[in-house]
Amino acid sequence: MNLRCLLIDDEPHAVEIIESYIEMVDGLEIVGKCHNAVQAFSLLQSMPVDLLFLDIKMPKLTGTDFLRSLRNPPKVIFTTAYREYALDGFDLDVVDYLLKPIPFERFLRAVSKVMHLEPQAVSLQLTEPDQSPVEKELVSPERGSFLYFRADRKMVKVYTKDILYVESLKDYIKIITTTAKPLVVKQAISSVESMLPNRDFLRIHRSYIVAIDKISAWSPSHIEIAGQELPIGRLHQKEVGRALKMEV
Repeated sequence: MNLRCLLIDDEPHAVEIIESYIEMVDGLEIVGKCHNAVQAFSLLQSMPVDLLFLDIKMPKLTGTDFLRSLRNPPKVIFTTAYREYALDGFDLDVVDYLLKPIPFERFLRAVSKVMHLEPQAVSLQLTEPDQSPVEKELVSPERGSFLYFRADRKMVKVYTKDILYVESLKDYIKIITTTAKPLVVKQAISSVESMLPNRDFLRIHRSYIVAIDKISAWSPSHIEIAGQELPIGRLHQKEVGRALKMEV
């Protein structure tokens, strides 16, 4: 069954972008488009909705206040041009927080969390390259992208360009970066894998995800990164070999 999506944004162009992305993904359908939260509130009373794409800074009622007013809200992905509302997103337990302009790949990673799929498993219905309205955003790298992790009773910002590798510790993960001491977070490594851009990070083992550009040496059985030798899991050898163009 398709996920029923409601788009709420006061910028028509922003609605058009999300609409074009949804049309390229099997399993999603648009059931409504609203230009303010008041319209959305009425629509939610009249039809079932599984997922909200919700702007924050809107006239009449902000997206955060609107979400707080809902007794049983559907899943929510914030879409906004303002970074400063990120903590509100975590407090309200939203699925993801997308900063405009939103690249298509980042949109897919957010949607995959709702669909309980890895990003690679989302089925696409892409238009021809010369007709795609999102082609440039699809291939453009994200500049200065970052993630927030909850640790020590606060939200800690981690820039993806600073991550060396992520290690699974049963119910926790350890994030090793170039800039700070390791960060230990209660989270599954699979959820972090879906959040990281797959062009920059590689799962090499059930317990390890590494930054591809930080790899200093490798062999068919191990990868060396920041002076640490990490094992390549048997089930990941072919994928790692393809990514690094090595024979395994």
